Amino acid sequence: MHPKTHAILNLFHQREGFVSGEALSRELAVSRTAIWKHIKTLREAGYVIEAIPSRGYQLTATPDNLSAEEIERHLSSAIIGRRLICLAETTSTNSDAFRLAEQGAPEGAVVFADTQSGGKGRMGRRWVSPPGVNLYCSVILRPEIMPYEAPQLTFLSAVAVARAIELTTPIIPEIKWPNDVLVRGRKIAGLLNEMSAETDGTNFVILGMGINLNMAANQFPSDMRYPATSLCLELGRAVERVPFAATLLNELDRLYNEFQVYGFRPVREEWQQRCNAYGRELTVSDGDCEITRGAFEGIDDDGALLVRSRKGLERILSGDVRIL
Repeated sequence: MHPKTHAILNLFHQREGFVSGEALSRELAVSRTAIWKHIKTLREAGYVIEAIPSRGYQLTATPDNLSAEEIERHLSSAIIGRRLICLAETTSTNSDAFRLAEQGAPEGAVVFADTQSGGKGRMGRRWVSPPGVNLYCSVILRPEIMPYEAPQLTFLSAVAVARAIELTTPIIPEIKWPNDVLVRGRKIAGLLNEMSAETDGTNFVILGMGINLNMAANQFPSDMRYPATSLCLELGRAVERVPFAATLLNELDRLYNEFQVYGFRPVREEWQQRCNAYGRELTVSDGDCEITRGAFEGIDDDGALLVRSRKGLERILSGDVRIL
């Protein structure tokens, strides 16, 4: 967005009621004709701007488009969101963020996309990403941690998603190990972390998040392994994507700051409080092959799943969990 167009948008957000063309022209030091052209650009971007002769212009509605300008208005974060890249379409936000991180993008940079043609899920699965309805984003972090500690950040992003849902809706979600957020047992969000590391340290970590905000029932694929839902289906109304996106980044920022100061323990404790499986019987499988079954006893300091089976207390590093 052109700086002058952005400045006009900021003035609309700062002031109530109509703003005269003369006032806009004076404050931005441009002609009335230039003001009209910037107003036209905003309208073409989906902003509803009323114009009345002798009164001026008034912003009456904003589009539900994921734009850096709109998301930034709601941000209070210190690190997460310091740079926002909003794309209409991409193959995968994780792939984009990984490439940007390799090129030196700063910690806290976030890639959003309105749709993905090759969204990634765990274990090489596809994440269906229809346009205009959901939230697909990837965050670049550069924590000073060892590579074996990087999986801890998956739990951090799961808690951030759960918090964002609670802060923007009346829904109380649950979390399933290792990277699913559920509502009434149905998957509403998935997380995928990727990293670049060396033997003695971590170069960067990519936190990938896909949240089903306004997806309709007929947009879910018929071959899904587990039932899924969206906030819209649960609420019976649409959820505004921009405020949700900003809330998610704000909560992720708070959790990341806490992680840097206190380590994994506070995140681990909150994750376990939100987990839907504590004390329940479950199975863990690798594809169609069952690894183990037993009672869920939480996660350890590395984020590994702890299962009390016939063999004793087992520590599981990967697999699909199904609650019995």
